[in-house]
Amino acid sequence: MSWWQQPLVGFDLETTGTDPAVDRIVTAALVDTVGDRRLGATGWLLDPGVPIPAEAAAIHGIGDDLARAKGRPAKEAVEEIAGALCERLAEGRAVVAFNAPFDLSLLDAELRRHGLATLAERLGGPVVPVLDALVIDRAVDKYRKGSRTLQRVCEVYGVELTDAHEAGSDALAAVRVAVALAERYPDQVGTVPVAELHARQIDWYRAWAEDLQAWLRRGKDPEAVIDPRWPLR
Repeated sequence: MSWWQQPLVGFDLETTGTDPAVDRIVTAALVDTVGDRRLGATGWLLDPGVPIPAEAAAIHGIGDDLARAKGRPAKEAVEEIAGALCERLAEGRAVVAFNAPFDLSLLDAELRRHGLATLAERLGGPVVPVLDALVIDRAVDKYRKGSRTLQRVCEVYGVELTDAHEAGSDALAAVRVAVALAERYPDQVGTVPVAELHARQIDWYRAWAEDLQAWLRRGKDPEAVIDPRWPLR
């Protein structure tokens, strides 16, 4: 059986902002699937311990009042999220995300902030296997014009996204986009062993980062730096 017909876990965070080094988790979800069939989901609402900017709250719908009233203490919840994610990785399931360096790096930063073991420390090695639907899409359909937001990519691959920016919905959509990519591009994605596909994404992401950095330096920002590391920074 190919990887996309086997148990997978979708992972997504909604946060206080867009910088994984300093921003905080507001909601998180793990969605267990077999292929693109949803089996169940686990979600968390956190009190991030800092104000949630209005711009972020407008996107995911969680403001300070709700987070403080019903959110779990950040340290406690972050420990649970990391434990649940690593449990699935240790079982051999691939973790599927959309823009993995953001979600995984932010989770790792939260773990360090609270004095907790990082993902790699828990696993005793690198965080593998990871499947990043955004990275794969960029690689196999490099010259497609237009946005590469999750909503737009779902439209391209015929995936229903019922509640954008709700962590569980986004996590499931990432899995379904990954499966759709596997079906549409069997030679490049679908029939590739998951360990090899993980390794290919490291190269694909690096090539994309280098191309973007070169383009930015030619025009908008001569000193632009795009971090080439994947799936964590």
